[in-house]
Amino acid sequence: MSVCLAAPVSRGVVFGARYKAGESEAAAEGPQRRYSPAHTARYLNQSCSSTSTLQKPDRAARDAGTSLFLSGGDETHEDLDPGALMTFLIGFISVIFCGHLGNDELNAVGLAIAVINVTGISIGYGLSSACDTLMSQTVGSGNLKQVGVLLQRGILILLLACFPCWAVLINTQSILLAVRQRAEVARLSQLYVEIVMPSLPASFMYQLQTRYLQTQGIMWPHVITGVIGNVLNLFTNYIFLNLLDMGVAGSAAANAISQYSLATVLCIYICCRGLHRTTWAGWSSDCMQDWGPFTRLAMSSMLMHCFASWVYEAGGFLAGLIGEVELGAQAILYQLAAFVYMIPMGMSVAASVRVGNALGAGDTEQAKLSAKTSFVCTVIVASFVGVFLGVSKDVIGYIFTTDLEVVQRVADVMIMYGFVHVIEAAADVTGGIIRGVGKQRVGALFALVGYYFIGLPIGLSLMFPAGMGIVGLWLGILICITMETAFYVVYLSKLNWQDVTKEALVRTGAPLTDRKEMPVTEHKDGWQEKVCEKVCETDQEKAQEKAQEKAQEKASCPAEPGDLQGTSDQEAPDPSQRAVLTVRQLAVRRGLALLLMSLILAAGVLTDKLLLRFYN
Repeated sequence: MSVCLAAPVSRGVVFGARYKAGESEAAAEGPQRRYSPAHTARYLNQSCSSTSTLQKPDRAARDAGTSLFLSGGDETHEDLDPGALMTFLIGFISVIFCGHLGNDELNAVGLAIAVINVTGISIGYGLSSACDTLMSQTVGSGNLKQVGVLLQRGILILLLACFPCWAVLINTQSILLAVRQRAEVARLSQLYVEIVMPSLPASFMYQLQTRYLQTQGIMWPHVITGVIGNVLNLFTNYIFLNLLDMGVAGSAAANAISQYSLATVLCIYICCRGLHRTTWAGWSSDCMQDWGPFTRLAMSSMLMHCFASWVYEAGGFLAGLIGEVELGAQAILYQLAAFVYMIPMGMSVAASVRVGNALGAGDTEQAKLSAKTSFVCTVIVASFVGVFLGVSKDVIGYIFTTDLEVVQRVADVMIMYGFVHVIEAAADVTGGIIRGVGKQRVGALFALVGYYFIGLPIGLSLMFPAGMGIVGLWLGILICITMETAFYVVYLSKLNWQDVTKEALVRTGAPLTDRKEMPVTEHKDGWQEKVCEKVCETDQEKAQEKAQEKAQEKASCPAEPGDLQGTSDQEAPDPSQRAVLTVRQLAVRRGLALLLMSLILAAGVLTDKLLLRFYN
């Protein structure tokens, strides 16, 4: 799992990483510097010698297949998503500890974690996934300081997103009672959620920091800090539950402490090791600008992720309507599914980052190669995991409980889940490719249709009228992810990759003024020589002279705002020329956003009071 993607897809990151040699220049000109054609030409020139072996796509594919088993190094650990894994393990450990307290505690904590994931963790993960597009493409373009601005923008937006999440989490007990959960289970779930709620901002910041590092190809820091946080979680759970006998409340407190430790330790590590120096130029007022593009991508990414995760979470609530055995088995299956899902999720992130890096660098063929390699690697690894799950179906339930009925029900579903995992992995990595190219709206639409118009109706029909219980639910999920994967594969096969490359260059602020000299690269015979010849003809002095000439022409003959004749056919809109909001406009708009989020939270608190009074 740790060697699948490094060698065949690492070149996309090189375009941004190699600009470190010119870091002092960028710092001198400020964080909002827009790179000239000569700078981008320099990246292409440097990359030509390092990629001379990739004469043809089929040759590249053979090299990728060989590297699949031989590659190594730090970048390879991107195949498993450490940020998501470390966040997940916190709840996973809670379920294991509380599962040995009794069935009520197991069910309550399982439902509580499901609610937290649905209305908290998945929201933050989805919103931060906008960075898979924005940051990865920006790194690929070489505009490194803009990555720091994107991080600042993400911090503000994700902190605001905590307010509506809290509004829903406050109503956990009412929601569980509404779906006919037992009062004691609902009460314990509410207790767990209320203690964990204050740690939601820390969880969001940890997810954002991991995205910030992953898009730059930096993997070890959040692996190390994640291990530290989870070891702390293990010890605090043991102390609070076994020594202090605090029960569910103790496990929730351990969860909250661990969430803050993850975010805090990772932030300290980044600052102490100076991992932020190439991308961070200090807090900038520009982080208050352009919330629209970030929010649109973030919302689409969130829906794309949440449409899938919400179906799994809903399974716990639906299983509770059948009986305690079904609920306990579904809680265990959810934890197992979420754990093994970390592997394809990590590969999905790797795919989005590598594809985004290549597109930001203007390398169309490398983006396509990264996409194909990611898909093949993910399916191969998922197949091995699926076989292992099928073989261990009769014993895996004992990790969580000694109840024989629950263990047997888990085994019944595990027969089918091996196939679910393989197809789900294919769907997830293709979704990562779609995030890398910036087509999250399409991904969200496919997820909506696949899960809610096909899979869930079939699953509910098999679960209740057909009397198959949770086996029917998982069969419905298998059908829907098969359809979703088919949608993604067909869409990507029809995608115009040159168009998405140009969109990426515009999105990152990369110069498009000299497309004849800096073409979107196509890997054909001798393409390196042709590109290098054109690139080497363009140096920084010539680019500056051309810019001065164009500036003089525009000064002497200014074009009207709506006059397209004043713009060269070779020019594309530069994002740096977009309208900038004034301080007053920013104060009004951002203030209204804060007010709206606060009102949503207040409405959530009021609703909770009214509903609890109704149920009591």
